[in-house]
Amino acid sequence: MASPDPAVPNVILSQRLRAALQSRTLLVTGILVSLLVPVLTLPRLPEVNLWPVVLGLAPWVAGKYLLCPLRWRAVTDAGLTRAWHVRAYAESELLGLLTPGHVGADVWRVHRLSRTGLRRPDALMSVGLDRLVGALGLTVFIVFAGATLPLEMLAVALGVGVVVLGGGLLLRRFRPDLMPRRTLPPPRRLVHGLLLSAGYQLTIAGLLWGSVAATGHALSPLALLGAFGASQLAGVLPGPHGASPRDGALVVALAALGVPWSAAAAAVALKAVVAWLPALALGGVSLLLTRRALRAVAPTPATA
Repeated sequence: MASPDPAVPNVILSQRLRAALQSRTLLVTGILVSLLVPVLTLPRLPEVNLWPVVLGLAPWVAGKYLLCPLRWRAVTDAGLTRAWHVRAYAESELLGLLTPGHVGADVWRVHRLSRTGLRRPDALMSVGLDRLVGALGLTVFIVFAGATLPLEMLAVALGVGVVVLGGGLLLRRFRPDLMPRRTLPPPRRLVHGLLLSAGYQLTIAGLLWGSVAATGHALSPLALLGAFGASQLAGVLPGPHGASPRDGALVVALAALGVPWSAAAAAVALKAVVAWLPALALGGVSLLLTRRALRAVAPTPATA
């Protein structure tokens, strides 16, 4: 009996993603969700001064939509342009905001890499390595900034590393066809990715500072970054953007630093709301262009 073609699942997934991207229902639903989040959240916020948020948002947009794609490109080394990575990352961020646990972002990035001819295991390695470098960048930045790093965060990071290593060894032993064929990037590219990740952490601290300052309170950027790092422990549990366990943990961390509960909740909600603006402007436009390009190359039904 002939063995199943390993490319069939990839083709099916690609067809499903293409159909979803061309779906008007999904597009309208995504737009409605994008509009409902700020509409339902903003009226619940206490009176805030938006100027600190604007000051914090500008560098964060540069970090999220420029430094992060360049970090992804540095650890991938697939010969793709910077513009390609910037567009694909912007698209993934919008899809991530629309899905619990931001899972849609990674799925879309793997799909986009696969469409360039990269094998799916290699695409998975690229996205996973980018996530790992991002987490290491956050950890290194917190340590060098002198903030307190929770032991639980180190334990979780170590546990994830052990699971990933064990899974890789099992795959190599029993399913070598699913293992990536590309070699890991050289150390200089990993260091480059870590530096870009550290720069992005600075912009996160700026956005958090602006969100807290908008409520009339002030905390040092290092304390804010420590609170953000501690809240990442709750990121293993999925939830919608702005109302996830990670957001709740950040509220608790800010309150532990002395910010009143109402102000802490308002700062986190404001941070979640403003993240939609660049996602819609950058990722939304790029997704519409990608959708139009897919429709242009879609095969037309044969006529009788």
